[in-house]
Amino acid sequence: MNITSFLIYCIIVTFTPGPTNIVILSTVHHLGTKKALEYTYGATIAFGILLVISAMLNTLLITIIPKILIVIQIIGSFYMFYLAYQIYKADTSKPTVNQSGTFKSGFLMQFLNPKVLLFTMTVIPSFIMPHYTAMPAVTISVFTITLIGFLAFITWVLFGSIFKKFLQNHSKIVNILMALFLAYSGIMIWL
Repeated sequence: MNITSFLIYCIIVTFTPGPTNIVILSTVHHLGTKKALEYTYGATIAFGILLVISAMLNTLLITIIPKILIVIQIIGSFYMFYLAYQIYKADTSKPTVNQSGTFKSGFLMQFLNPKVLLFTMTVIPSFIMPHYTAMPAVTISVFTITLIGFLAFITWVLFGSIFKKFLQNHSKIVNILMALFLAYSGIMIWL
């Protein structure tokens, strides 16, 4: 497994702006750190649950239909290219939407967030399953990915105002770099 591509993919997808991170940023600014942390805990638990569901479904599918892995890898690669394009063309000048900042809203947001749903359903079969199918390895991978997601959420909580200013001041450069790294990860699935 190409650990570098795996980590780049996980870090870029979890740390770059998306619905959850934008709501966290908005919650920090409008309701404070305590509410943002509450929201973050809910989002993290749901993120982990989605990864567990993905690992279970993908383990079942790879056992029953081994050829499905190549299809999921293709979907995962195209999803990475799509995200790279979305990051490249992102407009950070639009205002964020305020949410209630509760554990429940953070939890439910993950199940409605297309970025999270597609990520959790593609990261396991694209990076883990081709190399590791044993339950301990998959479990460690799920825990690692969940931890990366939690660190991303906490980063948005703790440095929300700094990130917001930085992104506004250097948004094009940041978007181009993140898009290039994400495209690199999509290519590395095949090498």
